[in-house]
Amino acid sequence: MDAQTDGRTPAELDTGVPHPARVYDALLGGKDNFAADRQVADAIRANPAGEIGPLANRDFLRRAVTYLSTEAGIDQFLDVGTGLPTAPNVHEVAQTINPAARVVYVDNDPIVLVHARALLVSAPEGLTSYVDADIRDPETILAHARETLDFSRPIGLLLLAIGHFLDDEDDAYGVAGRLVEALPSGSYLVMSHLTGEFQPEETKKTEAMYKAQGMKLRARSEEEFTRFFDGLALIEPGVTLTHRWRPDALDRIPADTPGEQAPGYGAVGRKA
Repeated sequence: MDAQTDGRTPAELDTGVPHPARVYDALLGGKDNFAADRQVADAIRANPAGEIGPLANRDFLRRAVTYLSTEAGIDQFLDVGTGLPTAPNVHEVAQTINPAARVVYVDNDPIVLVHARALLVSAPEGLTSYVDADIRDPETILAHARETLDFSRPIGLLLLAIGHFLDDEDDAYGVAGRLVEALPSGSYLVMSHLTGEFQPEETKKTEAMYKAQGMKLRARSEEEFTRFFDGLALIEPGVTLTHRWRPDALDRIPADTPGEQAPGYGAVGRKA
């Protein structure tokens, strides 16, 4: 299936303005970023958590999608805030287990749009598509997702490392809630989120740096993060640091890594 777009082209990029997806790419050692993105990434790397946290988040993605694909029987996924292709992607994990799995990727960065074709390389039995949309516009996301996913059957909604780019003015809980509300019974929410509980002063500096670069960053406490799962049944072990949610032998970040080095919460919840 062709990627869904809003008509933007790479030529319209403002390379002097950093974007969260490209900063994340730079932190993971990718090459699809610009000087402005690398400047922010270099500042974040001054804190060891700046590099360890993203790796822990990718490991969490792999384990959570594996859980949904095997133990929960989920074969269709809506990944909002996809970012640039970084192995493993959702469809790579899901379709290894079930080649017929379907995945809809959502992001609003033109560079991600350029890489949509890479994201769309699906197993022959399955299907992937890409929606060029902002998380703050859940209605547009859902409208396009329905073209690929069957909303009469359970869906795995992934909001990985995206919620902390929504501040209070963006109504983060309302945005996530509208996406979850549209999902059928038996669906799951997988979410990870930056917290400042382990390094409050460093986190404040990072938030200020993002703001100075024209980006939003809002770290949240464990209690604030848990609110995203109101009304959902948390899957064991519940809300925990991303690298401690069902760790396995493939993890790059050990489960005993201190929270100061991987300050992100993760959880999986089921909709009744």
